[in-house]
This record gives sequence, C-alpha cells and structure tokens, in this order.
Amino acid sequence: MNQNKRNIMLTLAALVVLFGLACFVQAEVDSYIRRIVNLCLIYAIIGLSMNVTNGFAGQFSLGQAGFMAIGAYMVGIFTVPVELRADVFYAIPMNPHLVNVYMPLWMALILGGVLAAGIAGLIGTPVLRLRGDYLAIATLGFSEIIRIIITNATSITNGALGIKNIPPLNDVRYIFLATAISYVLITLLLNSSYGRAFKAIREDEIAAEAMGINLFYHKNLAFMVSAFFAGIGGGLYGALLGTVDPKNFLFTLTYNFLLIIVLGGMGSVTGSMFGAIIVTAGLEYLRVFDEPLELMGVAIPLFRPGLRMVVFSILLMICVLFWRHGIMGTNELTWEKIIHFVKHPLAGFRKKGVQGK
Repeated sequence: MNQNKRNIMLTLAALVVLFGLACFVQAEVDSYIRRIVNLCLIYAIIGLSMNVTNGFAGQFSLGQAGFMAIGAYMVGIFTVPVELRADVFYAIPMNPHLVNVYMPLWMALILGGVLAAGIAGLIGTPVLRLRGDYLAIATLGFSEIIRIIITNATSITNGALGIKNIPPLNDVRYIFLATAISYVLITLLLNSSYGRAFKAIREDEIAAEAMGINLFYHKNLAFMVSAFFAGIGGGLYGALLGTVDPKNFLFTLTYNFLLIIVLGGMGSVTGSMFGAIIVTAGLEYLRVFDEPLELMGVAIPLFRPGLRMVVFSILLMICVLFWRHGIMGTNELTWEKIIHFVKHPLAGFRKKGVQGK
C-alpha cells in the first residue's frame, strides 16, 4: 500500500476511534469532565488558528480575542430563540432588521468565521506592513477596538449587558467534529503550496520574495485563515458558556492561546493540540492547590487561592528550560514516528545510552 494512502487510512481510523471516545464521554462522564473536554477542544481550534499566523507565517499577531468575539456574537445574535429576544434586549430593543432572523448553530458559526476573516482582511491591509513587536501591538489594539465597537453597538449586541439565553452546547460529539474538521482543513492548507509559502516567509522574507512569493498576499491570507478559525472557536465558546459578554474577550484572553502555541510548539499542528490539552486540563486539575489543606488538624498556610497559578508557572518554567522550542518544536507527530515507536519502544533510550558512552 502507498505510504500516503496508509497514512490517510490510519488518520480516518483514528478520527473514528476518537469520535467513539467522544460519544463515550458524552454518555458516561459527568458534566464537569465534559466541560473540560469541550474547553480543550475549543482551545485547540483557537490555538491552531493562532499558530497559522504566528507559527507558520512568522507574523506576531495578538488579535485572537477580537476575532473570537465576532464569532461568539454572531452565535449569540442569531441562535437565541426569537421569542426570548425581547427578554434579552430589555434595555434597548433589538435592531428590527435582525429581531426575526434565526440561524442554526452551524450556520451562525460559519457566518462568524467569514465575518471575522473579512474584518481581518480589512485590518491586515495596513497592519501587516509592520513586523515583530509593532505588528503585535497593532493587532492587539485592533482587538480592543473590535471589543469596544461591540460594547457600543447596543441595538445589535446588547452592549455591556451581553447576550443571554443562548441555547447551551455541552455536546462533546458536536465540538469534536468541529475540531476534527478544523484540524483537517488547516493541515491540508499547510501541506499545500500556500503552506510552503507561509513557511518560506517565516524563515526569510527577502529570500521568499526573491523566489516570487507575494509577501503581502500570503501574509494577509494567513491572517484571514487564522481569523476564520478563531471566529469558529469563539462561536463554540459562546455556545458552551450560554452567554456572551464584552468582558469575556479582554485582550488578556489572547495570552492563553499564545501560551498554548509556545508550550506546544510554534509551527506544529499537533503541538497546538497537545498545548491546548496541557494548559486547559492542567489549570483545572491544579485547582486542588487553591483549596485549604489540613494535615493532622494543622492548616497548611501555603494552600490558599492563587497557589494554583504559582505552581502552574513553575511547571511552565521547567518545560521552557527543557523544551526551549516547545514540546513539539516545528515537528509533527506522524504515523511513521508512531509506528517506529511501537516497533522499537526503547530505541530512543538505547541511542542516548550509546551517545553517553
């Protein structure tokens, strides 16, 4: 069997197995664990989207929170049942052109992604001529501008009051399918000629331009693709919460996803997935350090609210010391590596032992 065909078959089989696992989690696991799993999946989508721009195209963008807000508000505006909208928009009535417009969740997600991509295209025209820290500051500023516009467009977004009564989505199967589709589409893009152009720009812009790559076109394309999937992730995030509020999308939210891609590996798709799981699940399971602890009737003073973040920060510093380019770096977890590990599980240790001698 051709190696590419084998990899495709194994990937499809893995997706089927993982979907079966998602069905099991949905049916057999309590709501708290389901919520953590759903957050991991949503953060994986947004981490992947940020990695397209920051990791693969080499452009330091911090505008993810703004694009998430666009997707979340599209879901909030169009999926709230029509009969409940008067209760939501009680201060200022909803715009009459939108008050009777209803969309299913999948359609609102796509609309949010497309609108986020369109706004990214407009923002990218002036902003992507900048580089490095200047680009980061500019995208961060536009992210805040988007949030402020949402706060003041009261008849459309309900302003600072936010939008309540969004039909809650706590279905692991639905969110897993959205994550799987995003993963496949982003992987196909990055393995295409466009993805190779992104990587060439990341490595050396002057050399890439000398080879005939249109820098502005490909930078803007990466920025728009990143915004599209951030909008999808933001829509799922809003549906999971059941409410959207401008304060949910402060610029500090972007730092969570920057942490995910730095920890997983900037320039690695599978690294973004691992980073999302480690950061999201790790922060939840370290909550035990925020709770009071008594040993033999004596209260341990260290265990108090805030200790969780101290422990998490120490663990992150240790990870950065041992994996300076993230857990995966720019590498991917391929089927060849998995098969080789299954056949020779101790090969890596033996190699290190030989080098040590």
